Amino acid sequence: MAQIDAFFKLMNDQGASDLHMVSGQQPILRIRGDMEREKYKVLDNDELKAMVYEIVSEDKIKIFEETGDVDFGYEIPGLARYRGNLFMQKYGVGSVFREIPSDILTCEQLGLPKVISKLAGLPKGMVLVTGPTGSGKSTTLAAIVDEVNKTRSDHILTIEDPIEFVHKSEKCIVNHREVGLHTKSFAAALRGALREDPDIIMVGEMRDLETIALAMEAAMTGHLVFGTLHTLNASKTVDRVIEIFPAEQQAQVRSTLADALKAVVSQNLFKRVDIKGRCAALEILICTPAVRNLIREGKTYQIPSAMQTGKKFGMQTLDDAIMEFLQKGWVSPEDAYTNCIEKSKFVQFLKKPPIDFTDV
Repeated sequence: MAQIDAFFKLMNDQGASDLHMVSGQQPILRIRGDMEREKYKVLDNDELKAMVYEIVSEDKIKIFEETGDVDFGYEIPGLARYRGNLFMQKYGVGSVFREIPSDILTCEQLGLPKVISKLAGLPKGMVLVTGPTGSGKSTTLAAIVDEVNKTRSDHILTIEDPIEFVHKSEKCIVNHREVGLHTKSFAAALRGALREDPDIIMVGEMRDLETIALAMEAAMTGHLVFGTLHTLNASKTVDRVIEIFPAEQQAQVRSTLADALKAVVSQNLFKRVDIKGRCAALEILICTPAVRNLIREGKTYQIPSAMQTGKKFGMQTLDDAIMEFLQKGWVSPEDAYTNCIEKSKFVQFLKKPPIDFTDV
C-alpha cells in the first residue's frame, strides 16, 4: 500500500472530488465545490515528491522532470481511480488528484434528460460534451458510453489522457488507449483508430486542429464519435471548432461540421442548497435540418433561438435549465446569476446587487 493511499481513503470518506497536495501547504480537499484545508502538517517538498513518485511510472517521472508537469492515472482496487497532475511551482512539487468513481452511474441515476441516453443509439456522427473544467463532462460521457456498451453489439475505442472511467466489455468490445502510454498523441491514436475497426470512438479531449479534423473525418466515414471541449455553451462550441481552422478553410469546415455534428451537450455543475450534493444544468443542441443550415451559413448567433423553438426534439438552453433548478429551490440565486448566459433574466432574484461589476 502506497503512503499516499491514506489521503485517497480520506478523500473518499469525505466525499471530495479533488485532492490538492502542494509543497508548503497542508493537504486540501474540494468538497461540493468548496476548498477545505485538512488538519495535517504542512507538506515538505522532498517528502511530498517521494510520496507521489511512489505511484507514478518512471516514464511519467522522466516527462515531469523534463517539462515541469505531467498527467497520469492511478487506481486503488475496490476504492476508485484517480486522474493526477504533477507540477512544479514556486515552493516545490504540487499535485492535484480528481477521483473517478469505480461505479459508472447511468443517465437515469444522474438525472439527465431522456434525450441524452438516446444519443447512444445514433448510428454515426459526432457528439460533443462541453463545459468548464470540473463540470462533470467525463461523468456524462461515461454514462452515454455505458448505455452503448449495454445496448449495442459494437466495438468501442476510447482515447484518453489518462484513462478515467473503465468500461468492462458487456454487449460491446471495449478497448481503452492512454495517450503517452499506449499511443503518442490523440491525433496518432485517431489515425490508427480508422484501421482498428471501431464503431464508436470516444476522444477524451479535442485539444488541437489535427485531433478535431480527424474526429470530424471519422464521423463522416460512418463512425459515431464522442468528444469533449472546454467551451461554455452550444453556439460557442460550434464557433470554437470552426475558428481553430485557418480562415481559408472555414467555409469548407462549416459545411463538413453541419453534416457531421449530431448534438452538443454543454453543462455546468451547481452546489445544491436544499441537500448535500451537486446538480448539473445542461444545454442541449440537437442538430436538426434547421440547425445544420445555421451552421452551414455561419449564423451560429441564431442557435439559441433554434433551441428555444426545438424543445420538442429535446433541446434546451442552459438558462432554462438553471431557471428550473432555481424555481425548484435547488440552487442559490447568486450561483444561478454567476453561471447563466443572459444576466438580465436572473438579476431580479438577487437580494443584493451583482458582485461582478463587469456584468452590470
